[in-house]
Amino acid sequence: MASLTIRNVTVNPLELVLTERFERAPAHGGGFSRITGLFTTSSATSPALFAPEEGQEPSERVQVTGVVVGAFETLVTDIRAPEPGRSVLRLSFRPAGAAHKYVVNCPSPGSRTVVMNRVVGDGEGEGDGDGNGGIDTTQPPELTAVYTASAHHLSVLSSANLSRWMGELGDGWPLSALSIPGTHNSPTCHVALPSVRCQAVGVREQLDNGVRFLDVRVSASRGDGNDALALVHSVFPVSLGGNRYLAGLLDELYAFLDDNPSEALIISLKREGTGRGTDQHLSQHLFRRYCCDDVARRRRWFTEPRIPSLGEARGKIVLVRRFNNDGALQAQHDGRGWGIDASAWPDNCADGTVGSGLVRVQDFYGVGKTAAIENKAELARSHLERAGQRVFAAVPAPGNGPPPPPPPPPPPPLFVNFLTASNFFNASCWPEKIAAKMNPSIIEYLCVRHAEKGKGPAQLDVGDGATGIVVTDWVGHGGDWDLLRCIVAWNAKLQLKQG
Repeated sequence: MASLTIRNVTVNPLELVLTERFERAPAHGGGFSRITGLFTTSSATSPALFAPEEGQEPSERVQVTGVVVGAFETLVTDIRAPEPGRSVLRLSFRPAGAAHKYVVNCPSPGSRTVVMNRVVGDGEGEGDGDGNGGIDTTQPPELTAVYTASAHHLSVLSSANLSRWMGELGDGWPLSALSIPGTHNSPTCHVALPSVRCQAVGVREQLDNGVRFLDVRVSASRGDGNDALALVHSVFPVSLGGNRYLAGLLDELYAFLDDNPSEALIISLKREGTGRGTDQHLSQHLFRRYCCDDVARRRRWFTEPRIPSLGEARGKIVLVRRFNNDGALQAQHDGRGWGIDASAWPDNCADGTVGSGLVRVQDFYGVGKTAAIENKAELARSHLERAGQRVFAAVPAPGNGPPPPPPPPPPPPLFVNFLTASNFFNASCWPEKIAAKMNPSIIEYLCVRHAEKGKGPAQLDVGDGATGIVVTDWVGHGGDWDLLRCIVAWNAKLQLKQG
C-alpha cells in the first residue's frame, strides 16, 4: 500500500499531530455524501470521491508524535495513503509553538486547492465553534492544501491575499525574483471567435485574484490624427460587440493600483491587427498620449530599460515593449532607450533570450493536435525548472549606519513562461481546450516536483524556487483560481530569506 508524502511549502515547520481515517459510508437515495459542518460544502461532489458525513466516527484515529515537516521540506511518511473513492484521511497539523491547528481532508471534493481549517483547543479536528475544537476566530495565517492522488502527495502552501500579495514581500527584491501569475491576451474575455478568446473573466477580476503580468496586443494607426489603440488578438478585435480600447484598459489598471498601492503591474505591449501604423507610430502614440503626456501619468509608469526592484515598481506599470521605438525615444533615460526592450522576440521558441537580454522566454505555441499538448507541458515544466534554479539577492535599503556592502550584481532576466498555445484550424486545440489540460498539469508539477532536487525535467540544481512569470489562459473559469494560488505561494521562499 502506498505511503503518504507531505510537502511543506511554507515558512514555518508543521508538526503532524493527528490522523483520522474515514471509510466510505453507504449512500442515501443513490447519492453521495457531502462535506458539512467544519468543512466546505460542495454541491457538485465527484462520484469518484466522498466526504465523511457529519458525526461519522473514524475507523482509525492515531495520535502522532515526532513527525515534523520543516519549512520547504518533503517527508515520506509511513502513513497509508487514502484510497480515492473508498477512504478519506483527515490530517491535523500544528505550527511550531502555536495554539491552533490546521485540519484538512485528503482527498477533498470540489476545488483542487483547499483552504485548511484553523482549529483551536484540544479538539481532534471536529470542532463546531463551541468550546474545545472550535473554529479559530483569531487571525493566524491561512494555509492551502493540494492533494495529488496519483502521487499520494499532500502539499501545504502559504495562502496569500491575492489582491495584495506583493505587500508581503520586501522592497529590495528585483521583479525577476518573484513568482508572478500572468494572462495571455489579457483583455480577450468578451464574446469573440473561439480561437480569439483566451480569458474567462475581465482584467480587474484577474488582478484581484493575483495576476500581475498582462499581455496586450493593440492595432495602431498612422500619424497623430488617430492615436486610439484598439485591443486585438492577431487581426481580430477582442470583442464581436465593437472595438475595445487601451485607454479603458489602463483606467482599470490605474484604479486597481489606487486601491492596492503595494502592488506592481507588468504590461507587455505588442502591435498586431490591421492598422496601418508602424512600431514607431505605436511608440509615439504611447509616449505622447498614454504614458508621458503629463506629470501625474508619468508617475504611473516605470519605463526605464532595466528590471526594477519591487520597491521602485510599487504603484506603477512596468513597460515591456514588443515593438521598436521611434528614434527620438531612444534618447530617453540618458540615451538608454524607453521601456524594457523585448522587440526581438523569438518566434515559437522552447527557450529563447530576447534581444536585450532582459527577458528569457518559453513561447512555443505550435500545437497542431491534442497529442502535442504534453510536449508543450514538458516545455513549460522545463522553463519552471530553469526559473527555480536562480538565486537572488535583495537590493540593500539605504541607511545611516556603516557603509553598505557592494550592491548586488544586476538581476537575472525576467523568465516568461507561456502555458498557452492554439491552432485556429483544430477546435480541440483552441485556447480553452488547451488550458483545460495545461493548467492542472502545471498545478501538479508546482506542488509535487517544482524546486525538488532531482525531480525537474533536466534535474537541475535548485535555487530560490521562483517560478518566474507564468502566463495562462482561462484562469478564473467557474471561479477556479487554483493555478494562481500555487504560483503566488512560491513567493514564500523569498519571505523566508528576508526573515
